[in-house]
Amino acid sequence: MVELTEAAPSDYPEIIALTNRAYREAAGQTGWKVETLVAGQRIDASLLAEDLAAPGAVLLVARDAMGRVGHVRLDDQGGGAWYLSMLTVDPARQDGGLGREILAACEAWARQRGATRMRMSVLRQRAELIAWYGRRGYRPTGEEKPFPYVDARFGVPTRDDLAFVVLEKAL
Repeated sequence: MVELTEAAPSDYPEIIALTNRAYREAAGQTGWKVETLVAGQRIDASLLAEDLAAPGAVLLVARDAMGRVGHVRLDDQGGGAWYLSMLTVDPARQDGGLGREILAACEAWARQRGATRMRMSVLRQRAELIAWYGRRGYRPTGEEKPFPYVDARFGVPTRDDLAFVVLEKAL
């Protein structure tokens, strides 16, 4: 069972390192869990600080009986809508159901704080990831967001047609 606690600033360096490792490097892994459409970093200290300065933003650390296993960022957007991002599982612990556990725990955490629906953005080219979220009740809204090509803090795209689809789930 995964427990969520709010991250402290002392957790940020490890969160940044784990996020970059899980999203970009994944210990040499390939496949649907590793982001190959964008190279380089996923996040850095300035981007994390900027993200967490947003009203309603919270960064949660996930731990199980063996210790820290990942983290997730949530943003209260008001009106019952919450936004989920940066769901991260330690690559050494993937394929054991921890992603599902963290997702369920963060949905419960947000629900306890008034959430009635959860939203997120996924690169539209990541069909396997979209399908994974779809099996957990997330559906495309029809909305798309552009990829931030001009901001190198998000990494270096490997192609020029990237965009995000918005997914949503009623809680």
